[in-house]
Amino acid sequence: MSAATRSVLSRWFGTIDSDTPEQILDLIAPGFRFSIVFGTGGGAATDFHGGRAELEGYLAQREKGVLTHHVLSEAVVGRDELVLGQARRAGAFESTFVASARLDADDRVAALMIGRSPQLDIESI
Repeated sequence: MSAATRSVLSRWFGTIDSDTPEQILDLIAPGFRFSIVFGTGGGAATDFHGGRAELEGYLAQREKGVLTHHVLSEAVVGRDELVLGQARRAGAFESTFVASARLDADDRVAALMIGRSPQLDIESI
């Protein structure tokens, strides 16, 4: 996809990796809901979830500028977007992630679900 036609999720991950990750708040719809299931290995995971206020809290606790997200594939079906990608630390594999978003009529993210795990390096397959 060209930059002009990139999915909202591709823009989301590009923004979250930027110097101003809080600008993802401009991509969310009123009534936004999310869940980010953040696996850290060994069966441990944290589920960050909620609405706008909880997303602001999630952003505040993130390691800014440390991890980068690399979208490997994406699909758009109607109002739904799906991506498969990798999070990398200093260019090295950290985790594989999947993300799905349902957009509202104005192409803002109304619902977001992300799962990530360090247990599978999808690029090694």
